[in-house]
Amino acid sequence: MAPLLAPSLLAADFGNLQFETERLAGSAADWLHFDVMDGRFVPNISFGLPVLQAVHRHAKQPIDVHLMIEEPQHFLGAFRDAGAANITVHYEACTHLHRVVQQIKQLGCRAGVALNPHTPVSVLQDIAADLDLVCVMSVNPGFGGQAFIPNTLRKVAALKELLVDCGSEALIEIDGGVTLDNAGALVEAGADVLVAGSFVFSSPDPVATLANMRRQLGAAVNSAELT
Repeated sequence: MAPLLAPSLLAADFGNLQFETERLAGSAADWLHFDVMDGRFVPNISFGLPVLQAVHRHAKQPIDVHLMIEEPQHFLGAFRDAGAANITVHYEACTHLHRVVQQIKQLGCRAGVALNPHTPVSVLQDIAADLDLVCVMSVNPGFGGQAFIPNTLRKVAALKELLVDCGSEALIEIDGGVTLDNAGALVEAGADVLVAGSFVFSSPDPVATLANMRRQLGAAVNSAELT
């Protein structure tokens, strides 16, 4: 199966988010990725609840909310009400991770856990079966436009093995530095969802770029299935 594509609005034109959201409505994007940063967990501040509400009014795709914040458990319901379909929290930000994951699921959202580049996949051993999504950070969180960390490929393969061993159906999402140069290798390693920010929105035509990603990745997956 071809991977899901989730363009990251962190790289979009903040002054024209309605336009950016509406032009993606008929694109190859499967989800819209929405990064929330608090200036504490990561050294930057990005979107908040009012912006999510505004984007949700114009979005046709599910909104994939990535909470790069401390104490996310206090805001889960508010983000669901603002339009989140998926809510991903960071392993590193949650002392009681199982409880937070259950909170997200009780709200009716897909529950995801993100891992920073230094965090091994083994920390998810005891919770993998409860997850809908694991987000592997392929850059250090907090800023867009960073270079992809090559070790991510090995990490994705290890995560895929762990999920299979645990009987987990969680999707593997990659966030950071994704381009067509590494997308194929990521899918081959086990990735199910590709978050692409700068690669999409810095291109002359983001919609055409997403269509090209869909076409090339689809062709690669079909070729692999035939061999």
